[in-house]
Amino acid sequence: MNAPTPKSRSTAPDRLRAVLAEPGLVVMPAVYDGISAKLTHAAGFKTAFLSGSCVAASRLGGPDLDLLSFAEMFDSFQMVHGAAPELLILADGDHGYGNAMNVQRTVRAYGRAGAAAILIEDKITPRALTAAGKPCLPRAEARMKIRAAVEAAKESGILVLARTDCRPTQGIDEAVARIEMYVEEGADILFLDSPADDGEIARAIAAAHGRPSFVVLSPGAPRATPSQKQAAAMGFKIGTFPTGLLSPALAGMKAGLAALKAGESEAKSALPPPELHDTLGYGDYDTAAKRFIVNG
Repeated sequence: MNAPTPKSRSTAPDRLRAVLAEPGLVVMPAVYDGISAKLTHAAGFKTAFLSGSCVAASRLGGPDLDLLSFAEMFDSFQMVHGAAPELLILADGDHGYGNAMNVQRTVRAYGRAGAAAILIEDKITPRALTAAGKPCLPRAEARMKIRAAVEAAKESGILVLARTDCRPTQGIDEAVARIEMYVEEGADILFLDSPADDGEIARAIAAAHGRPSFVVLSPGAPRATPSQKQAAAMGFKIGTFPTGLLSPALAGMKAGLAALKAGESEAKSALPPPELHDTLGYGDYDTAAKRFIVNG
């Protein structure tokens, strides 16, 4: 008698597609290391964004100015995925770390490693030696990068988020044309960076032709940041918060350092030792290790 065939487990991309099919805004906290991913999953979130800006802050102690390598970002993904395997990760693939062939390598690597989705953008690399502005590739080259990403994504099913940064340098008409082009190429999720107003947002969402639109909802943009409720009403499907965990973490570290400098043992905002112990998983370790203890 043949053994029953085991049921295949749905993949991370399949699970993310199911989440995106549910009503309402999908809130993606931005994670950057093991503990941020673990806490995000423990708080009940199904998805998270592996943010390049947060990883740059964590690994380099500096700004997000295209200084991170593919290897550093991929290592951060493995750290995040290892700490919270059930969390569906949208990985920041930046510009793909080179030409269309580099994009394919990047997409395949994240797909094989278990990412649910990957962001690819149309910025020029290497970056001009200034923190200002985001010059973008010509439209035809940008098309080929997304075409390459979508082709490579077929191997694992990983979703492709196509981002255009051209609004500040080339205008909203070009940005909307690129979103339409990315839809034609098969991108799963669309992202217009730096919209000037609600009218531009509406145009970009319409250009996505029903595919999910992504938005950054952390404060700090030149225009007012929509609330989660407002973003959903505008038609956005996914909202991420790059400073949502990072900024409070930095504030906490600054408070801790100030307390030590003042002669105290810890900041008033510090977790009580038992809560810190539980959060870090010492009890879970002991429970899992019991099976392997040698008696006698």
